[in-house]
This record gives sequence, structure tokens and C-alpha cells, in this order.
Amino acid sequence: MLKGFRDFILRGNVMDLAVAVIIGAAFTAIVNSLVEKIINPLLGAFIGKPNFGFLIAHVHGGEVRYGDFLTAIINFILMASVVYFLLVLPTQYLLKKFNPPAPPSTKTCPECKSDIPLDAKRCKFCAQPVAV
Repeated sequence: MLKGFRDFILRGNVMDLAVAVIIGAAFTAIVNSLVEKIINPLLGAFIGKPNFGFLIAHVHGGEVRYGDFLTAIINFILMASVVYFLLVLPTQYLLKKFNPPAPPSTKTCPECKSDIPLDAKRCKFCAQPVAV
């Protein structure tokens, strides 16, 4: 029983996931700092206030703080855009640059539209002759 647990824990994808969670938590602090300390004050300079917490609706003696909800939505959009433009796009660019797509190994049969090997002289599905 313990051997199975040890094998599970030491499997590559579990360790990769653990590292990703730790790095993600550290990166969250960086993104939160960027949004709270730089982007929100810049928005506050243009809008007048860095958040919308002052927006409150009074309904039958209760308070609906929809301004806090708007602030959370804006923070989410800002964080998502920072992650996308600073992490995802550069990573995709580097992956394309260093790992070009493999050349195709199949072609389409003109008769039945099945994928067949490039050097095939006949389609293995419909037996039609295919130009090499």
C-alpha cells in the first residue's frame, strides 16, 4: 500500500503539479502587487478613485455594495490581461520559434477523403489509385 502511494507521489506529473501550484502562488503575489500598487492608482488618477467601493445602493434599509463587485470584476480583467500579455503570448511565441510544427505524414485520399500515408499508391480504405 505504501509502495503504491510512493510511486504515485514520485510520478512526474504530480511533482510538476506541485511545482506549478507553488510558482503560481508566488506569481499571484506579483500580479496582485502590480494591479493594486500600479494599475489601480493609475486608473484612480483618471477616474478619480482607485476602486468603486463607494458605490452603494440602499434597498429597504439594507446596503447592496455593488461597487465592490465592480472592483472585483475590473481586478479580474486586469489580472487576466497581465497574465495573458506577459506570460501566455510570449510563451506561445517561444514555443513556436523553438518547436516548429512537424511536416505532415499523411495526405487525403481524393475519393473517400481518408488520411493515408504520403508514399501510398492506393488508398487503404477505398482501394483507389492515388498519385504519389
